[in-house]
Amino acid sequence: MFEKPNEKLILSHMNFIRQQIPNALTCLNLFCGCVASVMVFRNHLDWAAYLVFIAAFFDLLDGMVARALHVTSPIGKELDSLADAVSFGFVPGLIVFKLLQMSNLSTIIESNSLRQILQFFPFVITVFSALRLAKFNIDTRQSTSFIGLPTPANTLLVVSFPLMLKQDLNAFGPIILNPYFLIVFSVICSFLLVSELPLFSLKFKDMSFKNNKFQYILLLISALLIPFFFFAAIPIIIGCYVLLSIIQNSTQKQTS
Repeated sequence: MFEKPNEKLILSHMNFIRQQIPNALTCLNLFCGCVASVMVFRNHLDWAAYLVFIAAFFDLLDGMVARALHVTSPIGKELDSLADAVSFGFVPGLIVFKLLQMSNLSTIIESNSLRQILQFFPFVITVFSALRLAKFNIDTRQSTSFIGLPTPANTLLVVSFPLMLKQDLNAFGPIILNPYFLIVFSVICSFLLVSELPLFSLKFKDMSFKNNKFQYILLLISALLIPFFFFAAIPIIIGCYVLLSIIQNSTQKQTS
């Protein structure tokens, strides 16, 4: 006689496996971030950028899968933040650090000692990304929208720079490889990450234009810009995202 399988035990194992699927996707996000870091050290900034896009895909997918499977776990939330801290915190700081090394810092600072110190300034992006992620975990206001620029959006903006250089070095090189630009950019990004600026979520409430008009406008702008500007469209799209969020906030205040 064979013993009947324990149904409760089977259900428990199945539930455990279901909970691990989103975590596995989060781990793939982390893995991509780790490999992207190595690519930066090996001066393959374009490959690092592509890996960040893949990491962003896994970051989006793990949340969608968790909601579809109706699973949540404390470890999943912590793991997600740790993965994001690498892929969308360390990697963008590292890329700007590398770009600053590629720029001619001697044009703004003659002292070699000061240049050696200043080259690490872009890692303020990493620091403020970590602050943003920690703040997001305890801020109950960000359940349906964002307060401050999300780390994935900030990272996509950063990784667009090496891809723009590959797209057209002569056109974008004088700007992106300007040390003044990279330092000011690092400051602005750090501020936006922890600012109190409300930004709308890209999640659709339904399919109606009325309830999602700013999301539809951003998608339309993206669809028009990308075929013409390719990777150079990313900074414009991020800028439009911030601008549309400001317009949305001002219109909501006027109607309330």
